[in-house]
Amino acid sequence: MADTDNNSDNQYVILARKYRPQNFDDLLGQDALVQTLTNAIKNNRLHHAYILTGIRGVGKTSTARIIAKALNCVGPDGNGGPTVHPCGVCENCKAITAGRHIDVMELDAASRTGVDDIREILDGVRYKPTNARYKIYIIDEVHMLSKNAFNALLKTLEEPPSHVIFIFATTEIRKVPVTILSRCQRFDLQRLKIEELMKMYHKIIASEALQADEEALQMLAKAADGSARDATSLLDQAVSLGMGNVKIDVVKNMIGLADRSQTFELFENLVSGHVDKVIELLQTQYKNGANPTTILQDLINVTHLVAKTRIIPSSVEESSVSEEEREFAKKMAVSVSIAVLSKIWQMLIKGVSEMQIAPVQIDALEMILIRIAYSAELPTPAEILADVKKNSNLGATAPHFENGSSLSANISNPVSAAVLTQNTPQNAEGGSKPANFFNSPEDFISYLEQTRRLLIVYSLKSDVSFDDFHDGYIKMTITDKISPDFIMNLHKILEQATGKSWKIDTVRGNLGQTLFQKEDAKLAEERKDIMESPLVKAILAEFKGARIETITRKISQNSEDDDDDTSQNDENQFNTYNDNLFNDEED
Repeated sequence: MADTDNNSDNQYVILARKYRPQNFDDLLGQDALVQTLTNAIKNNRLHHAYILTGIRGVGKTSTARIIAKALNCVGPDGNGGPTVHPCGVCENCKAITAGRHIDVMELDAASRTGVDDIREILDGVRYKPTNARYKIYIIDEVHMLSKNAFNALLKTLEEPPSHVIFIFATTEIRKVPVTILSRCQRFDLQRLKIEELMKMYHKIIASEALQADEEALQMLAKAADGSARDATSLLDQAVSLGMGNVKIDVVKNMIGLADRSQTFELFENLVSGHVDKVIELLQTQYKNGANPTTILQDLINVTHLVAKTRIIPSSVEESSVSEEEREFAKKMAVSVSIAVLSKIWQMLIKGVSEMQIAPVQIDALEMILIRIAYSAELPTPAEILADVKKNSNLGATAPHFENGSSLSANISNPVSAAVLTQNTPQNAEGGSKPANFFNSPEDFISYLEQTRRLLIVYSLKSDVSFDDFHDGYIKMTITDKISPDFIMNLHKILEQATGKSWKIDTVRGNLGQTLFQKEDAKLAEERKDIMESPLVKAILAEFKGARIETITRKISQNSEDDDDDTSQNDENQFNTYNDNLFNDEED
Protein backbone atom coordinates (compact mmCIF):
# COMPACT_ATOMS: atom_id res chain seq x y z
CA MET A 1 0.00 0.00 0.00
CA ALA A 2 0.97 3.64 -0.44
CA ASP A 3 3.10 5.46 2.11
CA THR A 4 3.99 2.37 4.15
CA ASP A 5 7.67 3.17 3.67
CA ASN A 6 7.20 6.39 5.59
CA ASN A 7 5.54 4.82 8.61
CA SER A 8 6.57 2.41 11.31
CA ASP A 9 4.66 -0.84 11.74
CA ASN A 10 2.69 0.60 14.66
CA GLN A 11 1.71 3.89 13.06
CA TYR A 12 -1.81 4.07 11.62
CA VAL A 13 -2.14 5.08 7.98
CA ILE A 14 -5.38 6.91 7.24
CA LEU A 15 -7.67 5.33 4.65
CA ALA A 16 -7.31 8.26 2.25
CA ARG A 17 -3.57 7.51 1.95
CA LYS A 18 -3.70 3.76 2.35
CA TYR A 19 -6.16 3.31 -0.51
CA ARG A 20 -4.80 6.00 -2.80
CA PRO A 21 -4.80 4.71 -6.43
CA GLN A 22 -1.46 3.17 -7.41
CA ASN A 23 -2.15 2.48 -11.10
CA PHE A 24 -4.62 3.34 -13.82
CA ASP A 25 -6.82 0.36 -12.92
CA ASP A 26 -7.40 1.79 -9.44
CA LEU A 27 -8.36 5.24 -10.73
CA LEU A 28 -12.17 5.50 -10.44
CA GLY A 29 -14.46 7.48 -12.71
CA GLN A 30 -11.83 8.88 -15.09
CA ASP A 31 -12.23 6.58 -18.08
CA ALA A 32 -11.51 9.22 -20.75
CA LEU A 33 -8.27 10.29 -19.08
CA VAL A 34 -7.12 6.70 -18.54
CA GLN A 35 -7.85 5.75 -22.15
CA THR A 36 -6.03 8.79 -23.56
CA LEU A 37 -2.92 8.30 -21.43
CA THR A 38 -2.92 4.55 -22.04
CA ASN A 39 -2.94 5.08 -25.82
CA ALA A 40 -0.28 7.79 -25.58
CA ILE A 41 2.09 5.53 -23.62
CA LYS A 42 1.48 2.51 -25.87
CA ASN A 43 2.05 4.54 -29.05
CA ASN A 44 4.92 6.63 -27.64
CA ARG A 45 2.97 9.87 -28.24
CA LEU A 46 3.67 11.53 -24.90
CA HIS A 47 3.01 15.24 -24.49
CA HIS A 48 5.58 17.35 -22.70
CA ALA A 49 3.01 19.04 -20.38
CA TYR A 50 -0.29 17.98 -18.83
CA ILE A 51 -2.75 19.96 -16.73
CA LEU A 52 -5.26 18.13 -14.52
CA THR A 53 -8.27 20.00 -13.17
CA GLY A 54 -11.25 19.03 -11.02
CA ILE A 55 -12.74 19.41 -7.54
CA ARG A 56 -10.77 18.43 -4.46
CA GLY A 57 -10.17 14.75 -3.89
CA VAL A 58 -10.89 13.30 -7.34
CA GLY A 59 -7.32 12.10 -7.97
CA LYS A 60 -5.31 14.92 -9.57
CA THR A 61 -2.09 14.40 -7.61
CA SER A 62 -2.58 10.62 -7.60
CA THR A 63 -2.92 10.69 -11.39
CA ALA A 64 0.26 12.75 -11.68
CA ARG A 65 2.18 10.18 -9.62
CA ILE A 66 0.73 7.30 -11.63
CA ILE A 67 1.91 8.99 -14.84
CA ALA A 68 5.35 9.46 -13.30
CA LYS A 69 5.51 5.77 -12.34
CA ALA A 70 4.21 4.62 -15.72
CA LEU A 71 6.92 6.56 -17.56
CA ASN A 72 9.79 5.65 -15.24
CA CYS A 73 8.94 2.05 -14.29
CA VAL A 74 11.74 -0.43 -15.15
CA GLY A 75 9.88 -3.56 -14.07
CA PRO A 76 10.86 -6.16 -11.44
CA ASP A 77 13.87 -7.22 -13.53
CA GLY A 78 15.05 -3.67 -14.16
CA ASN A 79 14.81 -3.97 -17.95
CA GLY A 80 11.26 -2.72 -18.58
CA GLY A 81 10.17 0.40 -20.49
CA PRO A 82 7.24 2.84 -20.15
CA THR A 83 4.10 0.89 -19.33
CA VAL A 84 0.45 1.46 -18.54
CA HIS A 85 0.80 -1.08 -15.72
CA PRO A 86 3.66 0.09 -13.46
CA CYS A 87 4.96 -2.80 -11.40
CA GLY A 88 5.03 -1.00 -8.07
CA VAL A 89 8.01 -3.03 -6.87
CA CYS A 90 10.97 -1.55 -8.73
CA GLU A 91 13.03 1.14 -7.01
CA ASN A 92 11.59 3.93 -9.19
CA CYS A 93 7.96 2.93 -8.47
CA LYS A 94 8.54 2.64 -4.72
CA ALA A 95 10.40 5.94 -4.50
CA ILE A 96 7.73 7.81 -6.50
CA THR A 97 4.97 6.28 -4.36
CA ALA A 98 6.79 7.37 -1.22
CA GLY A 99 7.37 10.85 -2.66
CA ARG A 100 11.18 10.70 -2.38
CA HIS A 101 12.33 10.14 -5.97
CA ILE A 102 15.15 12.50 -6.89
CA ASP A 103 13.91 12.95 -10.49
CA VAL A 104 10.21 13.38 -9.69
CA MET A 105 9.84 16.76 -8.00
CA GLU A 106 6.57 17.86 -6.42
CA LEU A 107 6.08 21.58 -5.88
CA ASP A 108 3.25 23.06 -3.82
CA ALA A 109 2.48 26.29 -5.67
CA ALA A 110 0.29 27.44 -2.78
CA SER A 111 3.38 27.88 -0.59
CA ARG A 112 5.97 28.58 -3.31
CA THR A 113 4.33 31.16 -5.53
CA GLY A 114 7.23 33.41 -6.52
CA VAL A 115 9.34 33.72 -9.63
CA ASP A 116 12.46 32.66 -7.70
CA ASP A 117 10.86 29.28 -6.95
CA ILE A 118 10.20 28.71 -10.66
CA ARG A 119 13.73 29.80 -11.59
CA GLU A 120 15.06 27.22 -9.17
CA ILE A 121 13.12 24.56 -11.07
CA LEU A 122 14.20 25.86 -14.46
CA ASP A 123 17.86 25.80 -13.48
CA GLY A 124 17.65 22.00 -13.18
CA VAL A 125 15.65 21.38 -16.35
CA ARG A 126 18.68 21.24 -18.63
CA TYR A 127 20.27 18.41 -16.64
CA LYS A 128 19.32 14.86 -17.50
CA PRO A 129 17.59 12.66 -14.85
CA THR A 130 19.84 10.88 -12.40
CA ASN A 131 18.08 7.52 -11.94
CA ALA A 132 14.89 7.71 -13.98
CA ARG A 133 13.98 7.80 -17.65
CA TYR A 134 12.20 11.18 -17.42
CA LYS A 135 12.62 14.15 -15.11
CA ILE A 136 9.05 15.01 -14.04
CA TYR A 137 7.89 18.23 -12.38
CA ILE A 138 4.53 18.00 -10.59
CA ILE A 139 3.20 21.44 -9.61
CA ASP A 140 0.09 21.25 -7.40
CA GLU A 141 -2.39 24.15 -7.17
CA VAL A 142 -0.62 25.77 -10.12
CA HIS A 143 -3.17 28.60 -10.26
CA MET A 144 -1.54 30.04 -7.12
CA LEU A 145 1.66 30.99 -8.98
CA SER A 146 2.28 34.70 -9.43
CA LYS A 147 2.05 36.41 -12.81
CA ASN A 148 5.82 36.71 -13.01
CA ALA A 149 6.24 33.04 -12.12
CA PHE A 150 3.92 32.05 -14.96
CA ASN A 151 5.82 34.28 -17.36
CA ALA A 152 9.13 32.75 -16.32
CA LEU A 153 7.73 29.31 -17.06
CA LEU A 154 6.39 30.06 -20.55
CA LYS A 155 9.46 29.56 -22.76
CA THR A 156 10.64 26.38 -21.06
CA LEU A 157 7.09 24.99 -21.04
CA GLU A 158 6.81 25.56 -24.78
CA GLU A 159 10.05 23.81 -25.74
CA PRO A 160 11.35 21.72 -22.82
CA PRO A 161 14.16 19.19 -23.23
CA SER A 162 13.00 15.75 -24.38
CA HIS A 163 13.70 14.22 -20.97
CA VAL A 164 11.40 16.68 -19.08
CA ILE A 165 7.64 16.41 -18.50
CA PHE A 166 5.52 18.92 -16.60
CA ILE A 167 2.29 17.88 -14.83
CA PHE A 168 0.14 20.63 -13.33
CA ALA A 169 -2.84 20.17 -11.01
CA THR A 170 -5.43 22.80 -10.11
CA THR A 171 -8.94 23.22 -8.73
CA GLU A 172 -9.25 26.69 -10.34
CA ILE A 173 -8.60 26.20 -14.04
CA ARG A 174 -9.98 29.66 -14.91
CA LYS A 175 -7.18 31.31 -12.93
CA VAL A 176 -4.51 29.69 -15.06
CA PRO A 177 -3.36 31.99 -17.91
CA VAL A 178 -4.39 30.99 -21.41
CA THR A 179 -0.73 31.10 -22.45
CA ILE A 180 -0.06 28.23 -20.04
CA LEU A 181 -3.19 26.26 -21.00
CA SER A 182 -2.34 26.44 -24.70
CA ARG A 183 0.97 24.68 -24.03
CA CYS A 184 -0.59 21.79 -22.09
CA GLN A 185 -2.83 18.81 -22.69
CA ARG A 186 -5.84 19.38 -20.46
CA PHE A 187 -7.78 16.70 -18.59
CA ASP A 188 -10.94 17.49 -16.60
CA LEU A 189 -11.33 14.92 -13.83
CA GLN A 190 -14.97 14.15 -13.15
CA ARG A 191 -16.79 13.98 -9.83
CA LEU A 192 -17.16 10.38 -8.72
CA LYS A 193 -20.64 8.95 -8.90
CA ILE A 194 -22.27 7.47 -5.83
CA GLU A 195 -22.03 4.00 -7.43
CA GLU A 196 -18.25 4.43 -7.84
CA LEU A 197 -17.82 5.60 -4.25
CA MET A 198 -19.89 2.64 -3.05
CA LYS A 199 -17.63 0.30 -5.03
CA MET A 200 -14.61 1.85 -3.28
CA TYR A 201 -16.33 1.56 0.11
CA HIS A 202 -17.07 -2.14 -0.38
CA LYS A 203 -13.44 -2.79 -1.29
CA ILE A 204 -12.20 -0.96 1.82
CA ILE A 205 -14.74 -2.62 4.12
CA ALA A 206 -13.72 -6.05 2.85
CA SER A 207 -9.98 -5.32 3.11
CA GLU A 208 -10.24 -3.87 6.62
CA ALA A 209 -12.66 -6.57 7.87
CA LEU A 210 -15.18 -3.94 9.01
CA GLN A 211 -18.95 -4.06 9.44
CA ALA A 212 -21.13 -1.45 7.74
CA ASP A 213 -24.81 -0.83 7.02
CA GLU A 214 -25.46 -0.31 3.31
CA GLU A 215 -27.67 2.72 3.97
CA ALA A 216 -24.96 4.26 6.16
CA LEU A 217 -22.47 3.92 3.32
CA GLN A 218 -25.01 5.53 0.96
CA MET A 219 -25.25 8.51 3.32
CA LEU A 220 -21.47 8.86 3.45
CA ALA A 221 -21.19 8.61 -0.34
CA LYS A 222 -23.78 11.37 -0.82
CA ALA A 223 -22.09 13.59 1.78
CA ALA A 224 -18.73 13.17 -0.03
CA ASP A 225 -20.15 15.12 -3.00
CA GLY A 226 -18.11 13.27 -5.62
CA SER A 227 -14.74 13.44 -3.82
CA ALA A 228 -12.90 10.17 -3.14
CA ARG A 229 -10.74 11.80 -0.47
CA ASP A 230 -13.78 13.21 1.34
CA ALA A 231 -15.43 9.80 1.08
CA THR A 232 -12.52 7.94 2.68
CA SER A 233 -12.08 10.62 5.37
CA LEU A 234 -15.78 10.38 6.29
CA LEU A 235 -15.53 6.58 6.40
CA ASP A 236 -12.46 6.83 8.62
CA GLN A 237 -14.38 9.07 11.02
CA ALA A 238 -17.45 6.83 11.02
CA VAL A 239 -15.32 3.74 11.73
CA SER A 240 -13.71 5.49 14.69
CA LEU A 241 -17.05 6.65 16.08
CA GLY A 242 -18.66 3.24 15.64
CA MET A 243 -15.71 1.27 17.00
CA GLY A 244 -15.24 -0.53 13.71
CA ASN A 245 -18.95 -0.73 12.88
CA VAL A 246 -20.42 1.85 10.50
CA LYS A 247 -24.02 2.27 11.63
CA ILE A 248 -26.82 4.49 10.37
CA ASP A 249 -27.32 6.30 13.69
CA VAL A 250 -23.59 6.98 14.00
CA VAL A 251 -23.42 8.45 10.51
CA LYS A 252 -26.51 10.61 11.06
CA ASN A 253 -25.10 12.08 14.24
CA MET A 254 -21.68 12.53 12.70
CA ILE A 255 -22.74 14.59 9.69
CA GLY A 256 -25.89 16.13 11.19
CA LEU A 257 -28.37 14.29 9.03
CA ALA A 258 -32.05 14.20 9.80
CA ASP A 259 -33.75 10.84 9.68
CA ARG A 260 -34.90 10.27 6.10
CA SER A 261 -38.43 9.33 7.17
CA GLN A 262 -38.63 12.55 9.23
CA THR A 263 -37.57 14.56 6.18
CA PHE A 264 -40.28 12.89 4.12
CA GLU A 265 -42.89 13.64 6.79
CA LEU A 266 -41.71 17.26 6.95
CA PHE A 267 -41.99 17.62 3.15
CA GLU A 268 -45.44 16.04 3.08
CA ASN A 269 -46.76 18.49 5.68
CA LEU A 270 -45.05 21.33 3.86
CA VAL A 271 -46.96 20.73 0.61
CA SER A 272 -50.18 20.17 2.57
CA GLY A 273 -49.90 23.56 4.29
CA HIS A 274 -49.89 22.19 7.86
CA VAL A 275 -47.81 24.99 9.36
CA ASP A 276 -48.04 23.90 13.01
CA LYS A 277 -46.99 20.34 12.17
CA VAL A 278 -44.09 21.61 10.06
CA ILE A 279 -42.71 23.67 12.96
CA GLU A 280 -43.15 20.74 15.37
CA LEU A 281 -41.27 18.32 13.09
CA LEU A 282 -38.51 20.85 12.43
CA GLN A 283 -37.94 21.45 16.14
CA THR A 284 -37.84 17.69 16.80
CA GLN A 285 -35.14 17.19 14.16
CA TYR A 286 -33.16 20.16 15.46
CA LYS A 287 -33.26 18.88 19.05
CA ASN A 288 -32.04 15.50 17.81
CA GLY A 289 -28.92 17.14 16.38
CA ALA A 290 -29.89 17.76 12.75
CA ASN A 291 -28.12 20.72 11.15
CA PRO A 292 -30.54 23.40 9.77
CA THR A 293 -28.51 23.72 6.56
CA THR A 294 -28.60 19.96 6.07
CA ILE A 295 -32.38 19.89 6.61
CA LEU A 296 -32.81 22.57 3.94
CA GLN A 297 -30.54 20.69 1.52
CA ASP A 298 -32.49 17.47 2.15
CA LEU A 299 -35.76 19.24 1.34
CA ILE A 300 -34.24 20.60 -1.88
CA ASN A 301 -33.12 17.08 -2.85
CA VAL A 302 -36.56 15.64 -2.07
CA THR A 303 -38.26 18.36 -4.15
CA HIS A 304 -36.02 17.53 -7.10
CA LEU A 305 -36.60 13.79 -6.66
CA VAL A 306 -40.41 14.16 -6.63
CA ALA A 307 -40.42 16.55 -9.61
CA LYS A 308 -38.17 14.28 -11.65
CA THR A 309 -40.31 11.26 -10.75
CA ARG A 310 -43.45 13.06 -11.89
CA ILE A 311 -41.91 13.91 -15.27
CA ILE A 312 -39.86 10.70 -15.78
CA PRO A 313 -41.35 7.93 -13.60
CA SER A 314 -38.60 5.47 -14.56
CA SER A 315 -35.89 7.74 -13.10
CA VAL A 316 -36.81 6.64 -9.59
CA GLU A 317 -35.65 3.11 -10.41
CA GLU A 318 -31.97 4.15 -10.42
CA SER A 319 -29.72 2.16 -8.09
CA SER A 320 -28.71 5.31 -6.18
CA VAL A 321 -32.32 5.77 -5.00
CA SER A 322 -33.20 3.79 -1.87
CA GLU A 323 -36.41 1.81 -1.56
CA GLU A 324 -37.81 4.29 0.97
CA GLU A 325 -37.08 7.23 -1.36
CA ARG A 326 -38.59 5.35 -4.28
CA GLU A 327 -41.90 4.69 -2.55
CA PHE A 328 -42.19 8.24 -1.22
CA ALA A 329 -41.38 9.83 -4.59
CA LYS A 330 -43.99 7.71 -6.36
CA LYS A 331 -46.64 8.62 -3.79
CA MET A 332 -45.96 12.37 -3.82
CA ALA A 333 -45.54 12.62 -7.61
CA VAL A 334 -49.19 11.68 -8.04
CA SER A 335 -50.56 14.35 -5.71
CA VAL A 336 -48.24 17.35 -6.17
CA SER A 337 -48.20 19.31 -9.43
CA ILE A 338 -45.08 20.54 -11.19
CA ALA A 339 -46.25 24.13 -10.63
CA VAL A 340 -46.30 23.61 -6.85
CA LEU A 341 -42.97 21.75 -6.87
CA SER A 342 -41.39 24.52 -8.92
CA LYS A 343 -42.64 27.13 -6.46
CA ILE A 344 -41.31 25.14 -3.48
CA TRP A 345 -37.95 24.68 -5.24
CA GLN A 346 -37.56 28.41 -5.88
CA MET A 347 -38.41 29.31 -2.29
CA LEU A 348 -36.02 26.69 -0.87
CA ILE A 349 -33.17 27.82 -3.14
CA LYS A 350 -33.78 31.43 -2.13
CA GLY A 351 -33.70 30.23 1.48
CA VAL A 352 -30.11 28.99 1.09
CA SER A 353 -28.80 32.56 0.73
CA GLU A 354 -31.11 33.80 3.49
CA MET A 355 -29.69 31.27 5.95
CA GLN A 356 -26.12 32.33 5.14
CA ILE A 357 -26.75 35.85 6.41
CA ALA A 358 -29.20 34.99 9.22
CA PRO A 359 -27.88 35.42 12.79
CA VAL A 360 -29.72 32.25 13.92
CA GLN A 361 -30.03 29.58 11.25
CA ILE A 362 -32.86 27.57 12.83
CA ASP A 363 -35.00 30.72 13.10
CA ALA A 364 -34.34 31.54 9.46
CA LEU A 365 -35.26 27.99 8.44
CA GLU A 366 -38.51 28.20 10.42
CA MET A 367 -39.49 31.38 8.57
CA ILE A 368 -38.62 29.83 5.20
CA LEU A 369 -40.79 26.77 5.88
CA ILE A 370 -43.63 28.90 7.28
CA ARG A 371 -43.62 30.90 4.05
CA ILE A 372 -43.69 27.75 1.92
CA ALA A 373 -46.41 26.07 3.99
CA TYR A 374 -48.54 29.21 3.93
CA SER A 375 -48.17 29.58 0.16
CA ALA A 376 -49.29 25.96 -0.29
CA GLU A 377 -52.78 27.02 0.84
CA LEU A 378 -52.99 29.86 -1.69
CA PRO A 379 -55.13 29.21 -4.78
CA THR A 380 -53.57 28.94 -8.21
CA PRO A 381 -53.97 31.83 -10.71
CA ALA A 382 -56.57 29.86 -12.67
CA GLU A 383 -58.62 29.31 -9.50
CA ILE A 384 -58.41 33.00 -8.59
CA LEU A 385 -59.54 34.06 -12.07
CA ALA A 386 -62.46 31.64 -12.00
CA ASP A 387 -63.44 32.94 -8.58
CA VAL A 388 -63.26 36.57 -9.74
CA LYS A 389 -65.44 35.83 -12.76
CA LYS A 390 -67.93 33.88 -10.66
CA ASN A 391 -68.22 36.45 -7.87
CA SER A 392 -68.35 39.40 -10.26
CA ASN A 393 -70.76 37.70 -12.67
CA LEU A 394 -68.70 39.05 -15.54
CA GLY A 395 -68.53 36.10 -17.88
CA ALA A 396 -69.23 38.05 -21.09
CA THR A 397 -67.64 41.42 -20.73
CA ALA A 398 -64.46 41.39 -22.79
CA PRO A 399 -64.47 43.99 -25.59
CA HIS A 400 -65.06 43.00 -29.22
CA PHE A 401 -64.22 44.88 -32.39
CA GLU A 402 -65.84 45.47 -35.73
CA ASN A 403 -63.68 42.99 -37.62
CA GLY A 404 -64.80 40.13 -35.38
CA SER A 405 -61.65 40.10 -33.25
CA SER A 406 -61.39 40.31 -29.51
CA LEU A 407 -58.61 41.19 -27.12
CA SER A 408 -57.04 39.19 -24.36
CA ALA A 409 -54.59 40.58 -21.86
CA ASN A 410 -51.68 39.26 -19.87
CA ILE A 411 -51.72 41.07 -16.56
CA SER A 412 -48.67 41.35 -14.38
CA ASN A 413 -46.97 43.76 -12.05
CA PRO A 414 -43.93 44.73 -14.17
CA VAL A 415 -44.67 47.28 -16.86
CA SER A 416 -43.41 46.30 -20.30
CA ALA A 417 -44.06 47.46 -23.82
CA ALA A 418 -47.51 46.39 -24.98
CA VAL A 419 -47.29 44.04 -27.93
CA LEU A 420 -50.01 43.64 -30.51
CA THR A 421 -49.97 40.52 -32.70
CA GLN A 422 -52.44 39.91 -35.51
CA ASN A 423 -53.19 36.72 -37.38
CA THR A 424 -52.83 36.49 -41.17
CA PRO A 425 -55.60 38.46 -42.96
CA GLN A 426 -58.22 36.28 -44.58
CA ASN A 427 -60.21 36.70 -47.77
CA ALA A 428 -63.89 36.14 -48.29
CA GLU A 429 -63.44 32.44 -48.98
CA GLY A 430 -61.73 31.96 -45.63
CA GLY A 431 -58.26 31.27 -47.06
CA SER A 432 -55.13 33.38 -46.61
CA LYS A 433 -54.42 36.12 -49.16
CA PRO A 434 -51.39 35.45 -51.39
CA ALA A 435 -48.14 37.20 -50.48
CA ASN A 436 -48.22 39.26 -53.73
CA PHE A 437 -51.62 40.81 -53.05
CA PHE A 438 -51.14 44.28 -51.54
CA ASN A 439 -54.26 46.35 -50.84
CA SER A 440 -52.71 48.53 -48.15
CA PRO A 441 -49.36 49.62 -46.72
CA GLU A 442 -49.94 47.12 -43.88
CA ASP A 443 -50.13 44.24 -46.37
CA PHE A 444 -46.86 45.31 -47.96
CA ILE A 445 -45.18 45.77 -44.56
CA SER A 446 -46.28 42.26 -43.54
CA TYR A 447 -44.68 40.83 -46.70
CA LEU A 448 -41.42 42.71 -46.05
CA GLU A 449 -41.30 41.41 -42.47
CA GLN A 450 -41.79 37.84 -43.63
CA THR A 451 -38.94 38.22 -46.15
CA ARG A 452 -36.67 39.76 -43.47
CA ARG A 453 -36.25 43.21 -45.12
CA LEU A 454 -36.28 44.91 -41.74
CA LEU A 455 -34.36 48.10 -42.66
CA ILE A 456 -36.90 48.93 -45.38
CA VAL A 457 -39.72 48.14 -42.93
CA TYR A 458 -38.28 50.59 -40.42
CA SER A 459 -37.97 53.35 -43.06
CA LEU A 460 -41.53 52.82 -44.32
CA LYS A 461 -42.90 52.98 -40.78
CA SER A 462 -40.91 55.93 -39.46
CA ASP A 463 -39.75 58.09 -42.39
CA VAL A 464 -42.76 57.83 -44.73
CA SER A 465 -46.44 58.80 -44.59
CA PHE A 466 -48.73 57.20 -47.17
CA ASP A 467 -51.17 59.48 -48.99
CA ASP A 468 -52.51 56.82 -51.37
CA PHE A 469 -51.99 53.09 -51.80
CA HIS A 470 -53.87 50.83 -54.17
CA ASP A 471 -53.02 48.08 -56.61
CA GLY A 472 -50.09 49.32 -58.71
CA TYR A 473 -49.87 52.86 -57.33
CA ILE A 474 -48.31 54.49 -54.24
CA LYS A 475 -48.21 58.15 -53.29
CA MET A 476 -46.21 59.09 -50.19
CA THR A 477 -44.42 61.88 -48.38
CA ILE A 478 -40.83 61.14 -47.39
CA THR A 479 -38.24 62.78 -45.16
CA ASP A 480 -34.78 63.97 -46.15
CA LYS A 481 -33.30 60.94 -44.35
CA ILE A 482 -34.50 58.61 -47.11
CA SER A 483 -31.53 57.47 -49.23
CA PRO A 484 -31.52 58.14 -53.01
CA ASP A 485 -31.70 54.43 -53.90
CA PHE A 486 -34.64 53.76 -51.54
CA ILE A 487 -37.32 54.32 -54.21
CA MET A 488 -35.38 52.20 -56.73
CA ASN A 489 -35.19 49.33 -54.24
CA LEU A 490 -38.89 49.71 -53.49
CA HIS A 491 -39.73 49.44 -57.23
CA LYS A 492 -37.60 46.29 -57.49
CA ILE A 493 -39.18 44.59 -54.45
CA LEU A 494 -42.73 45.39 -55.55
CA GLU A 495 -42.09 44.11 -59.07
CA GLN A 496 -40.53 40.89 -57.76
CA ALA A 497 -43.41 40.33 -55.33
CA THR A 498 -46.34 41.12 -57.62
CA GLY A 499 -44.93 40.46 -61.09
CA LYS A 500 -45.80 43.95 -62.41
CA SER A 501 -44.47 47.48 -62.32
CA TRP A 502 -45.70 49.98 -59.74
CA LYS A 503 -45.92 53.74 -60.06
CA ILE A 504 -44.53 55.57 -57.02
CA ASP A 505 -45.00 59.32 -56.53
CA THR A 506 -43.00 60.95 -53.74
CA VAL A 507 -43.07 64.37 -52.11
CA ARG A 508 -40.43 65.62 -49.67
CA GLY A 509 -41.81 67.60 -46.78
CA ASN A 510 -43.56 67.36 -43.45
CA LEU A 511 -44.90 63.88 -42.81
CA GLY A 512 -48.46 63.12 -41.99
CA GLN A 513 -49.27 60.28 -39.61
CA THR A 514 -46.64 57.49 -39.94
CA LEU A 515 -47.41 53.80 -39.55
CA PHE A 516 -45.60 53.78 -36.22
CA GLN A 517 -47.83 56.57 -34.97
CA LYS A 518 -50.94 54.78 -36.25
CA GLU A 519 -49.94 51.59 -34.44
CA ASP A 520 -49.30 53.47 -31.19
CA ALA A 521 -52.65 55.26 -31.42
CA LYS A 522 -54.49 52.02 -32.16
CA LEU A 523 -52.78 50.22 -29.31
CA ALA A 524 -53.58 53.05 -26.91
CA GLU A 525 -57.24 52.91 -27.92
CA GLU A 526 -57.41 49.17 -27.48
CA ARG A 527 -55.65 49.39 -24.11
CA LYS A 528 -58.25 51.94 -23.08
CA ASP A 529 -61.06 49.60 -24.16
CA ILE A 530 -59.45 46.75 -22.21
CA MET A 531 -59.15 48.93 -19.10
CA GLU A 532 -62.87 49.72 -19.33
CA SER A 533 -63.80 46.04 -19.36
CA PRO A 534 -65.60 45.16 -16.08
CA LEU A 535 -63.78 41.81 -15.87
CA VAL A 536 -60.37 43.47 -16.21
CA LYS A 537 -61.38 46.07 -13.64
CA ALA A 538 -62.32 43.27 -11.26
CA ILE A 539 -58.97 41.50 -11.78
CA LEU A 540 -56.97 44.69 -11.26
CA ALA A 541 -58.95 45.42 -8.12
CA GLU A 542 -58.25 41.90 -6.83
CA PHE A 543 -54.49 42.20 -7.41
CA LYS A 544 -53.31 45.54 -6.08
CA GLY A 545 -50.55 47.06 -8.20
CA ALA A 546 -51.06 44.70 -11.16
CA ARG A 547 -50.89 46.21 -14.65
CA ILE A 548 -51.64 45.13 -18.20
CA GLU A 549 -48.42 43.84 -19.74
CA THR A 550 -49.37 42.57 -23.20
CA ILE A 551 -52.36 42.83 -25.51
CA THR A 552 -53.04 40.14 -28.11
CA ARG A 553 -55.59 40.37 -30.91
CA LYS A 554 -57.48 37.15 -31.60
CA ILE A 555 -59.38 36.85 -34.88
CA SER A 556 -62.66 34.94 -34.72
CA GLN A 557 -63.01 32.13 -37.25
CA ASN A 558 -66.64 33.06 -38.00
CA SER A 559 -67.13 36.72 -37.29
CA GLU A 560 -70.75 36.63 -38.41
CA ASP A 561 -71.54 34.21 -35.59
CA ASP A 562 -70.02 36.35 -32.84
CA ASP A 563 -73.36 37.18 -31.28
CA ASP A 564 -74.25 33.48 -31.00
CA ASP A 565 -70.86 32.40 -29.71
CA THR A 566 -70.22 35.17 -27.21
CA SER A 567 -70.42 32.94 -24.20
CA GLN A 568 -68.03 30.39 -25.70
CA ASN A 569 -65.54 33.09 -26.72
CA ASP A 570 -65.69 34.63 -23.28
CA GLU A 571 -64.64 31.34 -21.75
CA ASN A 572 -61.39 31.67 -23.67
CA GLN A 573 -60.87 35.43 -23.48
CA PHE A 574 -58.30 35.27 -20.72
CA ASN A 575 -56.66 31.91 -21.31
CA THR A 576 -53.31 33.63 -21.47
CA TYR A 577 -53.72 34.88 -17.93
CA ASN A 578 -50.78 33.40 -16.05
CA ASP A 579 -48.57 33.24 -13.01
CA ASN A 580 -47.18 36.72 -13.63
CA LEU A 581 -49.96 37.86 -11.33
CA PHE A 582 -47.75 36.65 -8.50
CA ASN A 583 -44.59 38.51 -9.49
CA ASP A 584 -45.19 41.07 -6.74
CA GLU A 585 -43.81 39.72 -3.44
CA GLU A 586 -46.51 41.59 -1.55
CA ASP A 587 -49.08 39.26 -3.11
